[in-house]
Amino acid sequence: MRFICPQKLLMHSIAIVQKSVSTKTTLPILKGIFLEASSNKLRLVGTDLEIGIENIVEADVIEEGSVVVDARLLGEIIRKLPDADVEFSLLDNNQLKIQCENSEFNILSLSATDFPELPVIEEEEAYQIPQELFRNMIKQTVFSTSQDESRPILTGVLMEIEKDILNMVALDGYRLALRKGRIEASYNYKVVIPAKTLNEVSRIMNLDEEEPIHIIITENHTLFTIGNTRLISRLLEGEFINYKQILPKEHKSRVKISTRNLLNSIERASLLAKEGKNNLVKFIVKDEIMTITSNSELGKVHEEIPITLEGADLEIAFNSKYFIDALKVIDDEEVYLDFTTNISPGILKPVSNDNYVYLVLPVRVASN
Repeated sequence: MRFICPQKLLMHSIAIVQKSVSTKTTLPILKGIFLEASSNKLRLVGTDLEIGIENIVEADVIEEGSVVVDARLLGEIIRKLPDADVEFSLLDNNQLKIQCENSEFNILSLSATDFPELPVIEEEEAYQIPQELFRNMIKQTVFSTSQDESRPILTGVLMEIEKDILNMVALDGYRLALRKGRIEASYNYKVVIPAKTLNEVSRIMNLDEEEPIHIIITENHTLFTIGNTRLISRLLEGEFINYKQILPKEHKSRVKISTRNLLNSIERASLLAKEGKNNLVKFIVKDEIMTITSNSELGKVHEEIPITLEGADLEIAFNSKYFIDALKVIDDEEVYLDFTTNISPGILKPVSNDNYVYLVLPVRVASN
């Protein structure tokens, strides 16, 4: 095997596939990147057996072949090389020679025959979603997935396609995030994709590209194609919670409030809340003012924000982190807060559209 490829192109490609390389495995082959040179293309692949990422770049292939190289070492070498053409040559005894201007490395490689092949996905009908929309949908849901591995299904995001509407839903038992987007689809589907997969897809997407992301779903895997990059992931098995039963159908109090003011006030209140239990902040909704308070052994904080209130006054308490997480990913200038009672879930949604719904459970506090 022998090929030549520009340093910057290589560095970009390695950075993409490296995201799926396993760092905790005891199998040396999974710590490597698979390089395959053929037909003036260089194919790079990384996998941890759950996620596989493939990227293809242009290269001057002098002699075809394939090899596996330690991902961390390869990445560091290429990053340190000058911005010039890099030549790779596979020598006898599994030595890989890397040359760039006045630099030369000889590193030990592994046999490509031992590298696990990525699952073959029949590329039939693909869903197409604009990259900006899909990235936004991931951003507004994935943070609500559970970190508890004892309930694996909740560590993923439900992707549900119904009549040209894509619903993405994440919940962890304390809060639920639902984001809706419009796509063209000829059939319905419902799968649960690991949060880790969606985070990697989000990082790979290039928002400068107008080309949409292509998604193919099979029984056990999903394939995301973005330009010259393919990401294949296993799906999570099991039945996702019926989230539609959780969402309240009505409310008794509706608060209209500035997103920025609410976020800033809760962040300030949480400075003391972090010192107490449950990151607790209390909302006191009365007339045209919402008061946010927090108490701990170190002191107390009192914030007031002007609001527009429809319905009854209310006092209710929440974990501040859950509100901060959601407010940070809402782009609208104003949001609605819908409440029923002080022990019922609160709903947060943008004022300008109904594409996003965020539900959070309150914290019960002893009445004074």
